Amino acid sequence: MASNQLTIAICSLLLVSVAFVSATAHYETTPTEPVEKKLDVVVEGMVYCQSCKYSGSWSLTGAEPIPSAQVSVTCKNVKKEVTYYKAFETDAHGYFYAQLLDEFKMSDNILDHPLHGCRVKLVSSSLANCSLPSNVNYGLYGAPLRFENKILRGSYYRAVIYAAGPLAFRQSGCPPETAV
Repeated sequence: MASNQLTIAICSLLLVSVAFVSATAHYETTPTEPVEKKLDVVVEGMVYCQSCKYSGSWSLTGAEPIPSAQVSVTCKNVKKEVTYYKAFETDAHGYFYAQLLDEFKMSDNILDHPLHGCRVKLVSSSLANCSLPSNVNYGLYGAPLRFENKILRGSYYRAVIYAAGPLAFRQSGCPPETAV
C-alpha cells in the first residue's frame, strides 16, 4: 500500500513538472509582436525683427522676437519633387516647433533625409512695421536644417529635432544708410 502511494506521488510530481516545463516552453517560444516605435521629425527655430541699425547684414544684434509670424517647411525628394509642405506659426516668443506629422514620409533614408531635402522659409510677419523678409540665414530661399543632437525618447516614441535659422524680417521704415 505504501509503495502504491509512493508511486502515485512520484507520478503526480512527474506530471506536474512535465506540465510546468511544457507551459514555460510554450511561453518562451511564442513569438511576440515587436512594438514599433513612432518616429517624428521636428524642426525648431526663432523668427526675429531685425534692428534698423543692422538692416542689410546678417546681424541679429538688438533684434526682437516676432509672435505669430509664419514660416513654411518644404521637403523635396531626390528628384526635386515637393513631398511635404506646411506652414507653422511662432508662439508669443517668436519660437516655432514644426512637427512634421504623418504626412511626412521619407522614401529613402539616405537620399530623402530631412537634412538634405527640407528647408524653412519666411512666409509672413504679424508686425506691419516689420514685414519685409530678409535673407538672414537664407530665410528667403530656404534655410537648411541642422542636427544639434537633440532627440526625445519614450517607450513607444522617438523625435529627432532639427534646427533652422534664426530667421528675420526687416523693418520697412528704416532710414537709409549714410556714407561717412
